[in-house]
Amino acid sequence: MTVVKSPLPEPARQVTHDALQSTLVDLLGLSLIGKQAHWNVVGPRFRSVHLQLDELVAAARGYADTVAERAAALGLPPDGRPETIASAFTLPGPKDGWLRDEEAVRVIAETLGTAIARLRERIAATEEPDPVTQDLLIGITAELEKQRWMFEAENISG
Repeated sequence: MTVVKSPLPEPARQVTHDALQSTLVDLLGLSLIGKQAHWNVVGPRFRSVHLQLDELVAAARGYADTVAERAAALGLPPDGRPETIASAFTLPGPKDGWLRDEEAVRVIAETLGTAIARLRERIAATEEPDPVTQDLLIGITAELEKQRWMFEAENISG
């Protein structure tokens, strides 16, 4: 079987693979958490939270595809299988059942905060080994920070 040859030297390849794979796991898991909250949110702000969750899920799914394709382009096989996500995913998420709108917003903001912190570590780790991947991770972080801001703004009471 022919595989895509990586343009990166081995040490850089491993760092980049780890950063991309763990980002893929976080993004796919984030999309599932977002959908879980989307389906179960209730409360007076149902509609705005419901719609914002859809935006988050679309962003996470789109970036997951971009991350997986970046890995493949570098000869690093991405692994988005359900069992991989289930075993490797560790971001916080909502409880099962109905989810009050303010709780959904709080949980999603917390989840995004954790994902962002991890991405910032990966940005630092990929600076030298692969600045192109670093740039991709910077863009994803900017979008998730925007999403977090929007969710946090939902919970501000006057």
